[in-house]
Amino acid sequence: MSEGAAIRTDVMRTGEPSVQDESRASVEAVICIPTFRRPDGVARTLRSLIAQRGAVRFAIVVVENDAESPVGAASARETLDATDIPSAVVIEPRQGNCHAINRAFGEARERFPSAHYFLMIDDDEIASPEWLAEMVATARRTGASIVGGPVIRQFDIPVSQSVSLHPLYGFISGPTRQVPVIHGTGNCLIHRDVFVQLEPVLFDVAFNFLGGGDMDFFARCRAAGFTFWWCEEAIIHETVAAERTTARWLMRRSVRTGSINYVIDSKRMAAPVRLHAKNIISLVLSIFKAASLLARTKRLLPATHPVLMSIGRVTASFGFLPVPYKASEIAPAETRSALKAGQHIAEN
Repeated sequence: MSEGAAIRTDVMRTGEPSVQDESRASVEAVICIPTFRRPDGVARTLRSLIAQRGAVRFAIVVVENDAESPVGAASARETLDATDIPSAVVIEPRQGNCHAINRAFGEARERFPSAHYFLMIDDDEIASPEWLAEMVATARRTGASIVGGPVIRQFDIPVSQSVSLHPLYGFISGPTRQVPVIHGTGNCLIHRDVFVQLEPVLFDVAFNFLGGGDMDFFARCRAAGFTFWWCEEAIIHETVAAERTTARWLMRRSVRTGSINYVIDSKRMAAPVRLHAKNIISLVLSIFKAASLLARTKRLLPATHPVLMSIGRVTASFGFLPVPYKASEIAPAETRSALKAGQHIAEN
């Protein structure tokens, strides 16, 4: 059973069970979407998935992580009810993005046992029409365990080059090829075998409110010997809210990225002296990296990124960790859920 299964209540759409079972058995790929307080965003994401082109037979699993006001679940169900795509909408009561991601992949694997490929897209992203076909084709052709693709940012408001050139808004570039590792789940495909080998610990819940659970997961995948590929053609567009374009937000995010890197390293470096040495080296190198970024971008804000990352490493070593993904740090959705009590799952 997947996490949180004790509260499951299924609401099935009417239809012939034999047709439904056959549809589920033919699923090759499952697209997972964790959502939290973005009812409009998850609806846009789902519409882009419904419009996918190609012959890949797929299903969708949405995991709502706001049990008190599951407006995302209601929005997802309304959008999916208009399609024949096999799907499930699930509420994960334990708050935290790693809980939600683990639940999504767990439900997907359990409900669709014939699926080999499990993809993830965030609830503020839109997939290009060939996204799924390109990701699966790359995995089939190369035998890759994990495939990543570009996430192109679309800003809600006009932004300066100090923002658009910031390293936090960059991504792996270049042609489709094998790469050492990818870093985020916002555009990824993972083969079923990866989960089998890494169980029972998939996305470490220690990163629930800090973020970076995906970075840790892929670092462990790399250490386990799984192969990574980059698919240039599998494009996703991410909507960047205005509040994420301020200098204050970007600088805090840089510090948090350094904290995440420190926590990941601390899981692998038993000797504290090695961690301290890496912090010192990071601080020294950050000066040169900042100078290089300043020369390349001619902007001060992007150049602060490596220095602030190093500061984040140091503050984390003293136990100071930000918690940006804690519910109290995120504004509630404006609308309330239309789901009745007990409707924790609905599925096609």
